[in-house]
Amino acid sequence: MPARPAAHPSLLWRDDEGPVVDRAAALAHLAAADPDLGRAIRLVGPLDLEPPDLRSPFHYLQRAIIYQQLSGKAAGTIFGRFRRIYSPGGRRNPTPDQVLATPEATLRSAGLSTAKSKAIIDLAAHAQKGTVPSRRDLASLEPEAIIERLVQVRGVGRWTVEMLLIFHLGHPDVLPLGDLGIRKGFGRVFGVKRLPSPRTVARRGERWRPYRSIASWYLWRVLDLGLP
Repeated sequence: MPARPAAHPSLLWRDDEGPVVDRAAALAHLAAADPDLGRAIRLVGPLDLEPPDLRSPFHYLQRAIIYQQLSGKAAGTIFGRFRRIYSPGGRRNPTPDQVLATPEATLRSAGLSTAKSKAIIDLAAHAQKGTVPSRRDLASLEPEAIIERLVQVRGVGRWTVEMLLIFHLGHPDVLPLGDLGIRKGFGRVFGVKRLPSPRTVARRGERWRPYRSIASWYLWRVLDLGLP
């Protein structure tokens, strides 16, 4: 097995002029460290993981809470109604202060459940007092520190924060062991007939450091594309 590179401080994308991960080097490392994963990378093709449209962690989590346990279409409709409470046409996302000034009944009128309305309000309260930091501040924290901080918010669990780390922040080294798609994709790539345990995935994932987010993306894509 090739020598493992030192932990990479860069992100997959940045708002400032700082360095970003060399994607070609990351894929070469993963293929050399784990030839079976390398085969999956060749089958799937280029890494298509780009910055999100919601650039604020607060707004990312806002949408994540609303989308929980709903189909994409239904969640999108409710999310649009939610934003229209605060701006014509729903073109702007509300600030924490605006959310905290909104009666819970108004949030419910947009289609939010009681639990989600309370979670949205709790998120705004945490953002107002600084528990939910800016994207720039998040980039300076280790993943576990971010997870520990954000799971204090009602309705936000470890998986939600891991998705924020990968798809919002662009952190290169996150492996969501509780994600069913990761485990199913792992089974396809490595020929595991029974659903692999999180421990099995974690053990193999040690080979993928410091690019476990990239490896995760390929496991998801293998499953989405129905590849063997």
